[in-house]
Amino acid sequence: MKTTLSSMRLLAGLCAVGLAVTVFACHSNRVPREGDDRQRGTTITVENQDFYDMTVYAVVNGQRDRLGIAPGNRSTELTIPPYLLNGVAQLRFLCDPIGGGRTPVSEEINVNPGDHLVMIVNPGG
Repeated sequence: MKTTLSSMRLLAGLCAVGLAVTVFACHSNRVPREGDDRQRGTTITVENQDFYDMTVYAVVNGQRDRLGIAPGNRSTELTIPPYLLNGVAQLRFLCDPIGGGRTPVSEEINVNPGDHLVMIVNPGG
């Protein structure tokens, strides 16, 4: 099945110690069909290049909602719950390192149901 990307956004957030979090959003304007990406849900792949495991949160209107754990030096796919997405939602993503002292936060990004996001957590110094 051929996928047409209608838009791509690159957002970067830097915490006080220089740890960068980058979020890419890719989605299409196709009409959903059976087996279509939109029916499978909205996901974020966290490419955690840091040593620390990260607890990943979606932040909506200042409220944190835990998405899961992204182990260090691994790529992990997490599902964004549908109740966070009422049409188009503006989300931030927060990574709380387990055993670390910094908490990187992404810029706010528009997320549509069925989007597949990629967040890269760069190693901290």
